Amino acid sequence: MQSVSNYNFSGKKALVRVDFNVPLNDRFEITDDTRIKATIPTIEKILKDGGSVILMSHLGRPKDGPTEKYSLKHLVTPLSIVFGVQVKFATDCIGDDAVELAEALKPGEILLLENLRFYKEEEKGDVDFAKKLARLGDVWVNDAFGTAHRAHASTAVVGQFFNEKVSGYVMQAELDNAKKILENAERPFTAIMGGSKISDKILIIEQLLDKVDNLIIGGGMTYTFTLAEGGKIGKSICEPDKVELAKSLLEKAKAKGVKLYMPVDNVCADDFNNNANRQTVTTGEIPDGWEGLDIGPKSVELFQKVVAESKTILWNGPMGVFEFPNFAIGTNAIADAVVKATEENGAFSLIGGGDSASAVNNAGYGDRVSYVSTGGGALLEYMEGKVLPGVAALE
Repeated sequence: MQSVSNYNFSGKKALVRVDFNVPLNDRFEITDDTRIKATIPTIEKILKDGGSVILMSHLGRPKDGPTEKYSLKHLVTPLSIVFGVQVKFATDCIGDDAVELAEALKPGEILLLENLRFYKEEEKGDVDFAKKLARLGDVWVNDAFGTAHRAHASTAVVGQFFNEKVSGYVMQAELDNAKKILENAERPFTAIMGGSKISDKILIIEQLLDKVDNLIIGGGMTYTFTLAEGGKIGKSICEPDKVELAKSLLEKAKAKGVKLYMPVDNVCADDFNNNANRQTVTTGEIPDGWEGLDIGPKSVELFQKVVAESKTILWNGPMGVFEFPNFAIGTNAIADAVVKATEENGAFSLIGGGDSASAVNNAGYGDRVSYVSTGGGALLEYMEGKVLPGVAALE
């Protein structure tokens, strides 16, 4: 796989697939620019070489074609500020507008295409659509690791129309850091798995049971495990149809000698909102009408101790409903523990995208861990041992 670092873009128009699927507020302002910041080195390398950049991305999940809410035009001003050049904008990613602007693009200039998903053909991996995108550039750069697990037109199919294709710095760093965890983890190796559903994490948990020394389970999925062990979970989120699966995971962990750590106490609430009444109870003793929304102080202490003794840490998924400040205490405490292990004990810490990346960045810890992945689903699938179409297309 050719990397952006050893490719000369002089005089070339680089068609760059980025992941600018960033959150916007009601005023269309970016509330988390992590994904944009991640692409700066790749884009700057192309411009510095004397090339020009044509950026293509999706934003959100538009159902019925062009929608104001999901237009990438909202990113033009922030991107122009970041790169110090006036970013040009094509109102249609494959239309005459895009073709004319791409043809007229000079070295050092940047063109942003309108949302790829305004066309159903993008997600369908349509070959003709990919071909129309391909005519805009001389070289294809894939720097969107976050969408590499999708066989979409711009993330994989377009590769067949280029003799010259290159992986961007984000893509390279994501693969290198994932390989470090999977192939060269220093021990003890601890994985922290959170989030609401076991069904979302089953494959990665099964893979990790062959690799880790410790597995910490937090977040909403703990209540399915608690149910499997005969505990009371009130009205907490759970997957009753996954109780047998939870039992089998507990048995597999035991059989493989993996130390599995579950919360020993929970912070529960009488309603799903930040200002609900709350109480801390022993795990398995959540009263009827109450729901677990965070791990309790004893669980925090237990998990922090495990993290402090670890040399490799993989964290994917929050410990509770961290969007509510009153129930973000467990997640923030784990973030704090991961930072300490990294800075004070020299541990290698990989934060696995999605909500855990948001939690770490929101706490201001993004640059104090070893690596924050921008690709939640893609990272998980890569770690599950699956072939990612967006990576295969570069080879």
